[in-house]
Parts: sequence; structure tokens; C-alpha cells
Amino acid sequence: MDSMGVSSTDRVYKFRALSVDHLGELQECIDELKRAGKLSSHRIYRSYLRNKKFEVPRNLPDAKSLIVVAAFTKLMLVDFHANGRKHEVMVPPQYYSTGLTEETLRNLILERIIVEPGYKIEEARRVHLKLLAARSGLGRYGRNNLCYVEGMGSLLTLFAYFTDCQLEDNWTEMRMMDYCKECRICMSYCPTNCITEENFVIDAGKCLSLYNEIAGEFPRWIGPKAHNALMGCMKCQLHCPANREVIKQTGRFEDVTEEETAKILKGTLDDKLLDSLSRKLREFDPTQSEDTFPILTRNLGALLNPKIDLSK
Repeated sequence: MDSMGVSSTDRVYKFRALSVDHLGELQECIDELKRAGKLSSHRIYRSYLRNKKFEVPRNLPDAKSLIVVAAFTKLMLVDFHANGRKHEVMVPPQYYSTGLTEETLRNLILERIIVEPGYKIEEARRVHLKLLAARSGLGRYGRNNLCYVEGMGSLLTLFAYFTDCQLEDNWTEMRMMDYCKECRICMSYCPTNCITEENFVIDAGKCLSLYNEIAGEFPRWIGPKAHNALMGCMKCQLHCPANREVIKQTGRFEDVTEEETAKILKGTLDDKLLDSLSRKLREFDPTQSEDTFPILTRNLGALLNPKIDLSK
């Protein structure tokens, strides 16, 4: 089966399916990397991996297939106003709400992919999505350890669902993108040198994205020029040849005002600012504001300092 596409009025999706008979092989891919010492031992990174497991869900013990879906997700820009100037900041895919609800995804799977009524689905929350996409042939790994899907580049969000419907099995050998065979652009632009020559496995313990997702001070070895996005990192993706066309589809959020920017940088959160950021940035979760606002303050400060005078 080709990487099939499903479109709606405002989104493009692609999907592939695998038989659950491959769950053991998928898990072995991860276990082998662990045994070989190729996965970072950083405690936060390991905590991400701890609960990941390729296994049939208890709620759907007769599952026959595993569907992986890629939804194109734009890079977004937002202007923060400070000291009479606009400062353009990137918000990468996966760091803001796309508006895709669980109901929307379930309907997509049931009505547009499975089609035939009577089948059940269960979201696969614990699987390694990039590996699943690569082994299904939906995507390929880049040298930077990101998943690339044709027509989307690396600007995408992945989802997966188990189903008791027997879909065509698309098991394939894992492959690096053809672009990557002679290209080292991502390595040259990586601000922390976490990308290696080895088989699309990066040193996750050195990846900037890991550190600007968690609270606390940045390690001293991360230089001030490394910071480039409100969350995550776009250095390797911006310059990747496989993203040349999709980067042109970058979107834009509503501006953050001078007053709001000042409050963020000073760490002053009130209900008015909370409501505004939740709407404008679409990634600031009101239910987790006590945990996420200090991270937002730190990251924005790293991007804007010393460009602005915080005393004003």
C-alpha cells in the first residue's frame, strides 16, 4: 500500500498500518538500542522511555492491526513586543495545540480509514511513534533522529491506534532518507552537537529540546546563541533539504503585547495573562500553568536577552 492520504477541509493526513504480529520485533528494536548503549542515560530522557511499550492493549485484546497517522503541523511564528520593537519567535510543531480532538481522530480512523462499520479502535498511547512510522513505511528517519513523511517533511504530529480490523500489513525495513546519505547539514547546524554519524541515533542527553522542555537552569555548556525557539529546537529542521518546501507554509500567531511580554519575563502570571497566552500561543496549558509558566519565562528570556532592557 502506498502512503495513503486522507484530507479534510483544513488538514492533510497520511497513514499506514501494521499487523500486531510485529509488536515483538518493534520492541526488540528499542531493547537492542538499550543493550548496545546507544540511548542516552539522561534521567529525564529515560523517564520518557520508561512507560513506552509495544503491546496489545487490555481494552482491545483481539487487536489485529496498528494504524499510525501523520498530520501536517505548521511551524508557527509569533511576535513578542518589547521596548518598542517586535521580536519574532518560532513555535515548532508539537508545542502548540493543533485543535485535533480525540473525537476528530477517532472519526477519521473509523470513517475514512477503516470505513466498514462495526470495528473498534483504541489509542496507542505507549508506543514509540517515530519507530512505528518508520517500520510501517509511512515515514523515514533523518540523520537528526526526526521522522519525515513525504509532503510534510518533519513538520508533523504522529498518532497511533489499535484496531480489531485486519488491515494490510506494511512492515518494511527501517531506512534513512535518501537526502541524508551524503548530507551533513543538520550536523553542522546543531547548536549542541548532539547529532552523530550513527544510524539516526542522536545523543539525546545533549539535545537542546530536552532541556528547554523541563524546569531549572540551563546547563552552562548550552551557549546563549543555541536558543532559537520558544520550545524545542528548529536549527536542523530549518536548513534540512527535505523541509525546503514545507517550511514555506509557516503560519503566524497573534502578537504578544508589550505589557504581556514584560509580565512573562518578570515571571508575573495573572488570570488575564493566562487567558491571553492560552488563546494566542495555543500551547500554554492553564491547568499546568504553575509548572509551565516558569519554563516559558526562562525560555523567552534566553531568546530575547540581551536584546531588551528588562528594567523597563
